[in-house]
Amino acid sequence: MPKAKKSNRQAPAVTEDEALALVTRLDQITANFIGQFDELEAAIGMYMVGRLVGWKVLVLLHNKRTIKKYETILGGINIRDEFKPVTEFSSKSMAFDIVTKLGNFWKGVNGEYDNEELRQKRRELAL
Repeated sequence: MPKAKKSNRQAPAVTEDEALALVTRLDQITANFIGQFDELEAAIGMYMVGRLVGWKVLVLLHNKRTIKKYETILGGINIRDEFKPVTEFSSKSMAFDIVTKLGNFWKGVNGEYDNEELRQKRRELAL
């Protein structure tokens, strides 16, 4: 079973009003939702993780169609408007860390690195 790694980083603080607004918003989305409940759960999960890691990590984790579906479930949000691009927790994503070190985020997102290029970059990063 995976174990959580210990970290000195603290999750961003939220005020009581912000917490209440978030819970109220998610409760309303849940009350109005019609469809597969596992999709609602996944959309809420994406939202909660997105606030911590930023939208750039989300586009590495999900394809465009899935993000669009979850944005619709969450009341028509746009993750780029809703979340910061990068947060102090973004580097907790191995994919984000690697793509950032490779140098071109969008090339990584779109899978445009060829195998030899990836091998070479991995060797450079390992040094």
